[in-house]
Amino acid sequence: MPTSKAFLILVLAVLTPMAATSQDAATNLTLHNLCAYPVWPLITPNIGFPAIPDPNDAASRLDGGGEGLVTLSFPSGTWSGRVVARTGCSSSDDYDSPSPSSSSPAAVTRCDTGVPPAPVTVAQVSVHGSGGLAEYSVSLVDGFNLPVMVTPHGFEQGRQCPSLGCAVDLDVDCPRDARAPAGGCRAQGQGHFFKERCPDTRTTPTDVEATPQRCIQPGELKIVFCPDSSY
Repeated sequence: MPTSKAFLILVLAVLTPMAATSQDAATNLTLHNLCAYPVWPLITPNIGFPAIPDPNDAASRLDGGGEGLVTLSFPSGTWSGRVVARTGCSSSDDYDSPSPSSSSPAAVTRCDTGVPPAPVTVAQVSVHGSGGLAEYSVSLVDGFNLPVMVTPHGFEQGRQCPSLGCAVDLDVDCPRDARAPAGGCRAQGQGHFFKERCPDTRTTPTDVEATPQRCIQPGELKIVFCPDSSY
């Protein structure tokens, strides 16, 4: 009996780190801007979670036309937060510049869209959950300022890991009374309008999407701003 008990303890000691490693398998966050204009991403962790390391501020501003592409590493352990793409941002150095730019998130002083109460499309993600679970969604609860898709990559073949979000430019058909002065479509009273055109988004706080919004152990969650037809 003592020998069997010692063997069991040894097996558990070996398997426990393996399980933890599997659950916290490295997952990257990639941001890609296919819009015709620059965007200023803002990555905000939920309360109690650390910021995603970005020592060179590589994700603070992404040029348009597909040139803006950056990959960051999620912190180890469970993490959740949100990503938005602000547009028309200015810094303290170029406050009145017609073509504003910013090299640091802290330098941004104003943005046309992506900052409430202005309309904002929100990507919500969580990673390293139980069994390596990653969950993700695109929310239009706070309005729409540009198309956003979330696409998982690097998962095992056969797993259900759908791409989802809103690839449609809702500004084009936004009802006149919902249009924001600086661009974007306000959410108030537009739940049906949003849902009809982008069914795989959340349009109310209690909304449940038809498409499963989860993936087991993806190697990457890619958030694409203004996705093209390939998404």
